[in-house]
Amino acid sequence: MRALGLCLISLMIVLPATPRAQDRPLPRTTPGGAEVRYFTSIDGLMEGNADVILKETRHGKTVTSAVLDVCYPAEKGSDRKDRFVANLAVNGSTLSGSTQSIGDKLPVTVKLTRKPTGDTFEFDGRISVGERVTEVTSTDNSDLSEAEFNDVRTTDDGIIASPRDFTEVSPEAIAVKVKTDAAIDLLKGLRGQNLRVLLNSLEVTCEALRAGAQVIDINIDPERAPALVARMKATPGVIAAGWSAGMFDMERTIRFPAAEWRDKGKLNRDKLAAAISGVLEKSLDAKPVSAKWSDDTGKLTLTFKRPSTLAPTLGLTDTIEVTALPGPDKPEGSDHIMLWVGAPSTTTADESEGPRLGLADDLSAGDGESIEANDRGAVDALAKQFKAQRWDVDASAWK
Repeated sequence: MRALGLCLISLMIVLPATPRAQDRPLPRTTPGGAEVRYFTSIDGLMEGNADVILKETRHGKTVTSAVLDVCYPAEKGSDRKDRFVANLAVNGSTLSGSTQSIGDKLPVTVKLTRKPTGDTFEFDGRISVGERVTEVTSTDNSDLSEAEFNDVRTTDDGIIASPRDFTEVSPEAIAVKVKTDAAIDLLKGLRGQNLRVLLNSLEVTCEALRAGAQVIDINIDPERAPALVARMKATPGVIAAGWSAGMFDMERTIRFPAAEWRDKGKLNRDKLAAAISGVLEKSLDAKPVSAKWSDDTGKLTLTFKRPSTLAPTLGLTDTIEVTALPGPDKPEGSDHIMLWVGAPSTTTADESEGPRLGLADDLSAGDGESIEANDRGAVDALAKQFKAQRWDVDASAWK
């Protein structure tokens, strides 16, 4: 990401949960007929990739107080964010104030001139953060009422603590909403565990800074997911934990009775892998090479090989990789298994003896073959083999 750049992005804000004085918002309502208005998109402010909220309290057309909340990349090329919240003194058309950035504790000074221009506003001035100085020139800025502002800042963390089933959330996808000051300790506690933390969820976004909480996304074997959710709920600093959207695409998922595929209450991985591989061998017209289970995520990776039809006289070989993930259809006490099967991924290489032809995919060409054609009806074939149900999107039910 670039450092403080040329324009600002509108940002949905959640009021902070941390007790810092400069994080506390001004009251939403003020006596004496005061009105609160917001600017969430001011071009040119901070000359960079900053998310900005300017909150004004007005009596009529006169601004009586203002708060400037700016979140921005802390360093050039870094995803790490810093933020400052400055209470601005109002002197006619001038808004000015000073504060300290929350993360790096850098001194901040703000001096802006505000000018109404019909239905919009212009801002000019200067903002300094540490040794960085930004000249501000911004025109044609529109403001929002408090009701409009609240509408655009409403967010959903996507966490369902106790889903009825796994038709809208995914059995391997766990999400944990944790206070930002407790997130590092939570992550340290996950070291050495059989699970995968999604890398992009480690970034503390501007939304997280303002909310005082971030969402950590975790992939885990669906059979161990309920225990992890229970443990996360009891972890200090955790606000919410549950399931979220993940790998399962209902159009590529089947559902069948679990009894035949469990041994002493646990999934019989070898038996299930052999059955899936046998169906895909026929559908793909390819010979099985390997079947590997991930102890972290419970995902099965199957590899197949077949002669390539691209240039038959060259004797090239297609290597096909298919991932599958079984899981219960409900968080607790399920007597059915859901099986998601990913679209096949194919690479072609010269594996003949002696000198080999080097090959590379032409990424600009695109993939003209549909998933249905590429997997040759594998999901339908698996449904038939397992006497399974398919998901009816129109009826939102198994059929």
